[in-house]
Amino acid sequence: MTVTYSAEVADSRLTGFSNLLLRWKGSIYKLLYKELLIFIFLFTTMSAVYRLALTPSQRETFELISVYMNRFTNLIPMSFVLGFYVTLVVTRWWNMYVNIPWPDRVATLVAATLHGSDDSGRLMRRSIVRYMNLSALLVFCCVCKSVKKRFPTEEHIIEAGFMTPEEHKLYHNAPTPHPKYWMPANWAVNILAKARKGGRIQDDMTLKLIYDVCMQLCPGF
Repeated sequence: MTVTYSAEVADSRLTGFSNLLLRWKGSIYKLLYKELLIFIFLFTTMSAVYRLALTPSQRETFELISVYMNRFTNLIPMSFVLGFYVTLVVTRWWNMYVNIPWPDRVATLVAATLHGSDDSGRLMRRSIVRYMNLSALLVFCCVCKSVKKRFPTEEHIIEAGFMTPEEHKLYHNAPTPHPKYWMPANWAVNILAKARKGGRIQDDMTLKLIYDVCMQLCPGF
């Protein structure tokens, strides 16, 4: 889970960088302190055994073994290993970031192409955006701990306004053992088809454009 610290570095302060280095929550110290303690314990144990328990001949044998093993440390350069690791981590993080669904484009496109200033038109536009947000929320509840903590049950989703009780009944009664995050997107697509038949969307090309944007928001559908 990502821990944000943007507020602490939003302005320039004398102790801003040092406070950032001394953070514990979400820091590399918290991530690696157990391994560091194990390394320190093993290093101290081996050093004490070498200095206090081994005889001079045993120390010489230990040194020869250490020199022999040190010859193989340059076979794979450490800079290459670290560069490969950093590249892998950054690529994975970037792929996760670019796959986060953003509903802004869907909302803007629906507002611009689904016409009608009456209550029915406004309800269609709001419902489409709400359904796409609901679909993304259901996915996040399966993969993100913080979102699941915010919405631990479907009742919390209803209380937040993402789903109505009637929609929850349809969602709950769907006969499938698999995750049903696709259902709100299906509802949104049905509203788009209804709007096209009612003349609120001018042509099929515009309808296809909205479909394509919705599929980009939810590429698994």
